[in-house]
Amino acid sequence: MSKRAEAAAGAPAILLRYLQEQNRPYSAQDVFGNLQREHGLGKAAVVKALEQLAQQGKIREKTYGKQKVYFADQNVSLRLCVHCHHQALPTQDQFDTVSDADLQSLDTEIVALSAKVQGLQQSCRHMEAEMQREIAQLKAECAGFQERLQGIKGAPVCVTPEEKEQVHRERRRLCREWRTRKRMAAELCDAILEGYPKSRKQFFKSALRRMRTTTWHHQTPEGQLAT
Repeated sequence: MSKRAEAAAGAPAILLRYLQEQNRPYSAQDVFGNLQREHGLGKAAVVKALEQLAQQGKIREKTYGKQKVYFADQNVSLRLCVHCHHQALPTQDQFDTVSDADLQSLDTEIVALSAKVQGLQQSCRHMEAEMQREIAQLKAECAGFQERLQGIKGAPVCVTPEEKEQVHRERRRLCREWRTRKRMAAELCDAILEGYPKSRKQFFKSALRRMRTTTWHHQTPEGQLAT
């Protein structure tokens, strides 16, 4: 027989003793988690053993919603207590003796652990204070953003629909004017190029160079174009 099978066979006795010793309700998952490592019990074996003990009346079963809890029968526990009362109590010689050195070592360990706990608590307080400051700062920033957003939402309209339409009409007029002048310039260039001995590219280079070297685009002191 394998170890798992042996553990499953002895599961009812193990679970009954455990529930009687603890004397508190447990779910099947709790019992499995508490005894699995020590006794190697599987969850299915734990559930089966608990149901078997409940059917035999050795333990009690209660259902809360979708979960069942199991606990020792108080009558059985009481009989066990009466039986234990009649057994001989352990004498002082049966307890392990502890030396003064061991007690002093334990006291030193307790002091060290207490100091460590105090240091951790102080660090936690510092972290909590820092977190509270950061939270307050973030809340203040959020409040500022909310106020700014409300101001943007409640701001009056800066451009009326009539002004917007006027701008669009002016843009369309300027675009038509630009296309007209572009067409006129192209027709003028084509007329010049009919009798020009060089290529179109050389013509534009020559015209651009002439525009840079002449002063026809500067204004005279009287406000007229220079010839």
